[in-house]
Amino acid sequence: MVKWAKTAPTIDSVRRQKLEAGLQPFKLVKYFSFSSLAVILVFTLLLSWIISDNARKVMLEQNEEYSMLLAENLNQQVFRRFVLPAVIRYGGIALRNPEQFELLDNIVKGVTQGLKIDSVTIYDSSINIISYSTLPELVGKRDVGGAEYYKALEGTPNSRLTYSGSVLSFIKITTDVQCELKTFIPFRQVRQAGDGDDPIMGVIEIEKDLSRNYLHILKLQGRIIIVSGLVMAILFLVLRSIVSRAGAIIEKRAIERLKLEEKLNQAERLAHLGTMVATVSHEIKSPLGIVRSTAEILEKRIGKLAPGSEHLARIVVDETVRLNNIVVEFLDFARPQQPKLETGDLNQVVRKLLEFLSPELKRQRIELVTDLAPDLSPGKFDRELIYRALLNILMNALQAMTEDGRLQVSTRISSDGSSLLVISDTGVGMSAEKVEQIFQPFFSDKSKGTGLGLAIAKNIFDMHGAEISVQSAEGNGTTFTITMPPAK
Repeated sequence: MVKWAKTAPTIDSVRRQKLEAGLQPFKLVKYFSFSSLAVILVFTLLLSWIISDNARKVMLEQNEEYSMLLAENLNQQVFRRFVLPAVIRYGGIALRNPEQFELLDNIVKGVTQGLKIDSVTIYDSSINIISYSTLPELVGKRDVGGAEYYKALEGTPNSRLTYSGSVLSFIKITTDVQCELKTFIPFRQVRQAGDGDDPIMGVIEIEKDLSRNYLHILKLQGRIIIVSGLVMAILFLVLRSIVSRAGAIIEKRAIERLKLEEKLNQAERLAHLGTMVATVSHEIKSPLGIVRSTAEILEKRIGKLAPGSEHLARIVVDETVRLNNIVVEFLDFARPQQPKLETGDLNQVVRKLLEFLSPELKRQRIELVTDLAPDLSPGKFDRELIYRALLNILMNALQAMTEDGRLQVSTRISSDGSSLLVISDTGVGMSAEKVEQIFQPFFSDKSKGTGLGLAIAKNIFDMHGAEISVQSAEGNGTTFTITMPPAK
């Protein structure tokens, strides 16, 4: 028993290692699946950023082209309807003159009316100063035009897009959404249509608020992120559910495979052991019979020649009988008999067995309680083998009890027609670890015995298609339940 207790953790650890090794490929698939899901989510977020950035560029290009066309039209209108008349009428341009400023203001507002333009500003060409603006507070400010102003003075139209805010603006984490487009084009004298070498008189700046368009782009980006997140979450939950179920199934099958391998290995070991035991037992049995016969003859002769010393020969006879019983047990285990199935009454076998054990029950002063169902269905079984199996179980029960114990034997019919035989004792009981091992060959917690009795009993019941179960607790006795199938 000590050896079993020491080797059990080693067996469990090896079994766990084999189980983990069997599940390793599935774990790799699981990690790959979740990693792929994370990669898809990252690429989806990257795609949403690319889409929003591309939409921003398209918005800039479209509005820039629109502002360029508007600025060119404004350049034509201002030059033809303001510059030329002002030069003819006033001899020059002086926007400090209220009449000239009002005339220019009416022309600019007339051209931009209804076009969703926030402001139009005209810079002087000689110095960086605002000569005119639809926003009066800007007029006269110096050095407001930046690099775009100087680039336009060189004859290159350009734009500047300034924006703030992101998708996080919707949950008030970042600043509000703002987007402005400022387009700068050179303000030229119009001498000939399509001539790009006309003198530059200043710079026209057109400012347009694109916050609403930018907000739509951010909403699109937000929708893409939300939808992607929901899809990924759903896929994650579905994948997790599938992986969990698959993992449970694979682990269950791996455990079953390990149990099957253990059973096959055990069966193979027992087969080799059975062959060896059968050979050794056969070789021992013959000389053992000779020793017994010789000891019985010596017992008779010693009784005549040296009365009072015959007990010495009796010891040899008793020990040879005990050894013969052990050899028989080994042979029964190594070469089990094939059952000869005959219709019989289980109650009769039980009564015969209890009658055989009645002297031992009286000697140990054990109370016997029987409750045998009179209407028990007949079954097909080998009476001799069932008798031997039940004898092993009852002998274990008697050995587990001290004097004044109680043995209860009962039979009844189950709902499916099977015959149930229940054997309960008030012995010392067993721990859960022992209960799991009592049917294993050569396991015994007694100083005497081969540990084969219950193993042989279980083999006999298995051959009959019967089931045997054990319930026990230390100090509370043990109950064996045998379920015999109905006769077919």
